[in-house]
Amino acid sequence: MLDGLANTENIISIYTDGAARGNPGPGGYGAVLLWKNHKKEIAKGFRHTTNNRMELLAVIEALKLVKIPNSDIIVYSDSKYVVEAVEQKWLFDWERIKFKKKKNPDLWLEFLKLYRKHNVKLQWVKGHSDNEYNNRCDQLAVWASKNDNTNIDKVYEELDQDLKLDL
Repeated sequence: MLDGLANTENIISIYTDGAARGNPGPGGYGAVLLWKNHKKEIAKGFRHTTNNRMELLAVIEALKLVKIPNSDIIVYSDSKYVVEAVEQKWLFDWERIKFKKKKNPDLWLEFLKLYRKHNVKLQWVKGHSDNEYNNRCDQLAVWASKNDNTNIDKVYEELDQDLKLDL
């Protein structure tokens, strides 16, 4: 899990989760960042989105908070969609084919910019289990999907509208 990361003492741990009620529907993400004795929580909700977009956006928004280039980061996520896309190298194949017929290219491109600024490892964790920080991220994501769901996931809503018009 720590292969390729230089100094375990300086590793930034990021826990993330995304949720969408109805999928698609109101959604949100939550993240907890841990570094030494510092902890930061973030959450944001959207009125119409998908769980996979929220899972990926949680990682993106957390990575944006890491300001020191080349930081060693472990992202813990219960999303196999996110973790396997990176760790199985599928994402880089998708990038080569310009994300043809792949979902969420807008977010994946944003993720790649941030990913390449740091030394990032992604680690899958079982959701809804005994992981304190994953459970906290779930609480944040669900809360955001219910209480902060007026933000607009513009790319998704425009795509969803285009699909409806094509029918």
